[in-house]
Amino acid sequence: MTTIIAGIDVGNSTTEVAIAEISSFQSPPRFLGASRVATTGIKGTLSNIPGMKLSLRQAAEDAGLAISEIDLVLLNEATPVIGDIAMETITETIITESSMIGHNPGSPGGMGIGVGITTHITHLVSVKRGEAVIVVVPKGYDFEVAASLIKRAIEAGVDVQGGIVQSDDGVLIANRLPKVLPFVDEVGLIDQVPLNMLAAVEVGEHGQVIRQLCNPYGIATLFDLTPQETQMVIPIAKALIGLRSAVVIRTPAGDVKTRRIPAGTLTLVGDTRTAVVELDGGADAIMDGLTQVGQLQDVTGAPGTNVGGMVERVRQTMSDLTEKPIKEIKIRDILAVDCLVPQQVSGGLAQEFSMENAVGLAAMVNTDQLLMERLALALAQEIDIRVELGGVEANMAILGTLTTPGIDVPLAVLDLGAGSTDAALMTKDREVQSIHLAGAGNMVSLLIQRELDLPTGTNVDVAEQIKRYPLAKVESLFHIRNEDNSVRFFDDPVDPRLFGRVALVTESGLIPVPTEHTVERIREVRREAKRRVFLRNSLRALKTVAPLGNIRNIEFVAIVGGSGEDFELAQMLMDKLAEFGTVVGAANIRGKLGTVNAVATGLVLSYMERQRSG
Repeated sequence: MTTIIAGIDVGNSTTEVAIAEISSFQSPPRFLGASRVATTGIKGTLSNIPGMKLSLRQAAEDAGLAISEIDLVLLNEATPVIGDIAMETITETIITESSMIGHNPGSPGGMGIGVGITTHITHLVSVKRGEAVIVVVPKGYDFEVAASLIKRAIEAGVDVQGGIVQSDDGVLIANRLPKVLPFVDEVGLIDQVPLNMLAAVEVGEHGQVIRQLCNPYGIATLFDLTPQETQMVIPIAKALIGLRSAVVIRTPAGDVKTRRIPAGTLTLVGDTRTAVVELDGGADAIMDGLTQVGQLQDVTGAPGTNVGGMVERVRQTMSDLTEKPIKEIKIRDILAVDCLVPQQVSGGLAQEFSMENAVGLAAMVNTDQLLMERLALALAQEIDIRVELGGVEANMAILGTLTTPGIDVPLAVLDLGAGSTDAALMTKDREVQSIHLAGAGNMVSLLIQRELDLPTGTNVDVAEQIKRYPLAKVESLFHIRNEDNSVRFFDDPVDPRLFGRVALVTESGLIPVPTEHTVERIREVRREAKRRVFLRNSLRALKTVAPLGNIRNIEFVAIVGGSGEDFELAQMLMDKLAEFGTVVGAANIRGKLGTVNAVATGLVLSYMERQRSG
C-alpha cells in the first residue's frame, strides 16, 4: 500500500511543492515531482491558497498524477515578514520664492562659473556698463537671435557671466559668443526663475562635475553668506552633488528655511529589559539595542514619527489579515540597515533631490498555531485532501538539505528566502537548534529600489532583477562590456535601443536598466545591499545557533532558499565566513534541484521520521 504525500513550503516570494511516494516508512521515499510558483498574498494567510493550489497542480503534473491521487498534504509553519523603510532624517527645504535650480542637461553650453543678477534677455539693452548679469532666455528665442543679443550686450560693456536657457540650445548659444561662458539649458520652468536676483551658474569641464555649487562653503563664498545662512543652503548643496551643471539663486532673507522632522524612537521590549533607541543613531544603534533586551517580545515606535507610522502599518496589515485585535500583534524580530534614499528638495525647478540618511527596517510578525490550522483547514476544504502542519521551516530545511550528495551532519543550514533568514544546526546526535530572523531578499530589493530611486510599482521588479543578474554596458551593436570589465561579442546586432545603455545580462537576453546611473554605481548599490542584509543577517543567525555562540565552531554551512540561486551571494558569504574558518557551499537538493525545494522536501522526510518513531 503506497501513500502519496505533498510537502508545501509557503514563502514570502515563492510557494514550492515536493511530491513523494511512500511504500514503507523503513525505506526512503521516492520523489515524483516538484514545482515553484509565486506566492499569492502575504505568507501565512488565507490569501496563500490560490498559489498553493497552483503549485500543487504543477507538481502533480510533473509527477504524472492528478491532485486527487494525493493522500496527504503537509504545510510549513509560516511566519510573515513585512519590510518597510523608515527615514532616519528628513530635511525639507521650504522656499517661498524659487531659490535654486540644480539642473543636469546632457550637454550644457560652455564651462566655468558665473555670478550675476538674473536678467531677461530683452532687458539687456537697459543694463548698465560693467554690471554682472545672468541672462534668462525663455523658449521662443532662436539660438542665433539669443546669441546675437548677448554678443551685442557684451560689446556694449555688459558683464555677461552666463545664462539660463529654456530650450536645448545652450551649446549653440555658447559657441557663438566671443568668450567661454557657462549656459544651463533645458530648464522647463524658466518662468519661475526670479528676475533681478543674484544667481550663480556653473558648468563643469567635459567629463567633470561641478565643484563650487555642490559645496555649501562654495555657495557661501559666492553669495557672501553668514555661518547661519550657510547652514540653510546645505540641502541645496547636497542636491547638486554629482551634477555637470547647476544654478543657485539668492532669494531675499528669510525665504529659505529648513524643517527637521524627527525620525523618532524605537522601543524594544525584551524578556529581560526594555531599550529605547533613537533612529538618529542609525542601524547599528538599533541592532545593538536588540542584543541588550534578550528575547524580543515586541517593538513600538514613537507616535507621530516616521518609524512609528511604519511599525503601526505592520501591525495594522497583520491585524487585517489575521482578524486579530491590533494590540495582540507582536513583532518578534527586526533587522535594521543603513541606507541612503533620494528626497526631493522643495522649491527646486528641475526636481532636484538630495541623498538623505535612512534606516531600512524589516519586521517579523509571528503567526500563531491557530492561524496556521485555519489555513490548513481552508486548503483541505478547497482540494478535499487531508492537510496537516509539518513543522518549523529551519528544521525542515536542514532535513531537505541532507539530500544533497556528499553532505552529512554536523551541518549548519542557511535558508535565505525573500522575507526571512533561517539558520539551523544539526549535531551528530541529530539534535537541531534553529533561529528565524526578519529580513532577506525582499529587503535587498527594497534597498536597491530606494537607493537607485527606481519608480515604484512595476519597476520594483527591476530592483529584483538588478539583485539577481550581472550588469553590462552596451558599447556597440555587436559587443558589451561586462561589469567585471570582460568584453563579449555578438554575431548578430543587439537592439539599437540598447546602444550606450546599462543592461542586465539574463538568460532571455539583455534587459535595459531604467536609470542614468553607471554600471559601477548600480553594482556598488547592489553588493552593498546584499552585505547589509544577507551577510549581516547570516552572521547574526549563525552566531545564534553556533556552539557557545562562536561561528568558528561551525565547520560547514550549506546555503538553501531562493536567494541561494543568487549569482554572487555564495561567493560573498564564502569570503566573509572564511574569516571564521567556516566552509560555505550551495546545496543541491535531491541532487538536481539546486538550493530550492529544501523545506518542501524536508516536510516529507520529517513526516516519515515521525511515523517511523511512533
